[in-house]
Amino acid sequence: MDITSTGIEIGPLTFHFYGLLIVMGLLAASFLGSWMAQQDDKDPKHLWDGLIWAVMAGIIGARLWFVFFPPVASVEAGRDTAWMLSNFFDLNDGAIAIWNGGLGIFGGVIGGFFGIWLYARRNKLKDFWGWIDIAAVTVPLGHAVGRWGNFVNQELYGKPTDLPWAISIDNPPLEYIDAEGFHPLFLYESLWNLMLCAALVYLWINYRDRLRKGTFLLLYVVGYSIVRFLLEFLRIEIAEVQGLGINSSQTITALSTVIALGILFSWYWQNNPFKTKQYHPDGRPVGAPKKKKAS
Repeated sequence: MDITSTGIEIGPLTFHFYGLLIVMGLLAASFLGSWMAQQDDKDPKHLWDGLIWAVMAGIIGARLWFVFFPPVASVEAGRDTAWMLSNFFDLNDGAIAIWNGGLGIFGGVIGGFFGIWLYARRNKLKDFWGWIDIAAVTVPLGHAVGRWGNFVNQELYGKPTDLPWAISIDNPPLEYIDAEGFHPLFLYESLWNLMLCAALVYLWINYRDRLRKGTFLLLYVVGYSIVRFLLEFLRIEIAEVQGLGINSSQTITALSTVIALGILFSWYWQNNPFKTKQYHPDGRPVGAPKKKKAS
């Protein structure tokens, strides 16, 4: 067995730290989701059975997002969308080479949603949006753990900085070749996702009975999109919509935030679900119709 900076080699097999960390993130999110399902009187077996559907569809979606929205540095090096599709089976940089990094969280979430939908449809699951809300609460936890794979691959770093927590990069872009430290964007995202997950778990435990199904999905979209939009200003390896020259991540997060907030506002602008409930002496909530006497 040989341990390198990127993985563990056992005979002819190589286990990349990038992949191992993604698996650890998936397991952490799944165990949390299993606990939540039990608390909500759902069968956690569906979570584990549906996990493979969500994971496979999520990986495909995440890689497709990277292929169709590659970083500017990749495009400038000649590895644009057309090149990756033409060299699909290139084990270093082709469309299939997910072990070398290159997974888009936006495509992963869309693909995972589609995978859950397929599983729910195939198994005729009730309360589809309840399961989606559980997934939305757990995704930030898996994302927080998986982001450390970017640290291993020396990806997702920001502009030069002299802050105490700056990280060094072996092969930075030429314009930053003399810089000694860079913003650890992977760390910022990881910490934010942990806080987002904690906040969503708190809301789910205390208020899910008052909230409309799908609310936690929208809250996740808003919570992640805002921080991702802001961090893009620090990011060096940005991705652009090819031919338009606009930051694809900032565009999608801005649109997602506006749409999600608009839906939440339309659902709750007349009714605050977080206010303390008041009850009549007979036990019914204030505003609820009076119970009819049995005839």
